[in-house]
Amino acid sequence: MTRVLIIDDDPTTSTTLAAVVRRQGWEHHICGDLASAWKVLRETPFDSVLLDLGLPDGDGTDLLQRLRRSPPGELPDAKTPVLVISARSQLRSRLTALDLGADGYVIKPVHLEEVSAILRALLRRRTTLSAGQIAHKDLVLDPNSRFVQRGGQAVELTEQEFAVLLALLEDRPRPLSRAEILERTGNRVGDGGAVEVHVHHLRKKLGDELIQTVRGVGYRIPTDSAS
Repeated sequence: MTRVLIIDDDPTTSTTLAAVVRRQGWEHHICGDLASAWKVLRETPFDSVLLDLGLPDGDGTDLLQRLRRSPPGELPDAKTPVLVISARSQLRSRLTALDLGADGYVIKPVHLEEVSAILRALLRRRTTLSAGQIAHKDLVLDPNSRFVQRGGQAVELTEQEFAVLLALLEDRPRPLSRAEILERTGNRVGDGGAVEVHVHHLRKKLGDELIQTVRGVGYRIPTDSAS
């Protein structure tokens, strides 16, 4: 059973997030401060964490950094996906959280559908990370090392380009809309216009035929590149 830890001291928000988790058929546990959250993380494995930043006994980024420094083979798992949910809307706050290891950032008040979609994306991504490399024709992508190779040649991608490519590869050949790509990448790549820019750069680096535009829908990686 999928377990999600909710770390938020606001009863209204934590109740809302708990409803989101239950709707997916998952288990949840709520903590209202950093100390109790860390204690629970040391005792119980979780598949994802929903983390507020402004907590009574400190900043949520402190727990985030501590989690990412956790030794291999011990609880908590340093690779546990973390979705920050905060009222801090400043760009600096979002970038800081992402740079410290957050997998996504949602600004309060939350939209239930958005949180659900990002959580599902993070859990799918974790499954992919455990599975190892993804191969598509002569393209090889390693989610763990963020290594990309095409035709035997290594290709340098930005973090945003990598996130878009991974989302499209995971769902191939199903097309993804710009909104779905944003959700699948945890809102890490910018807005819908930014997705178009990243796709343009991916085509320049990996070939025009790899990513197909589906008019009125979005983008996809077809099973047959000639289709």
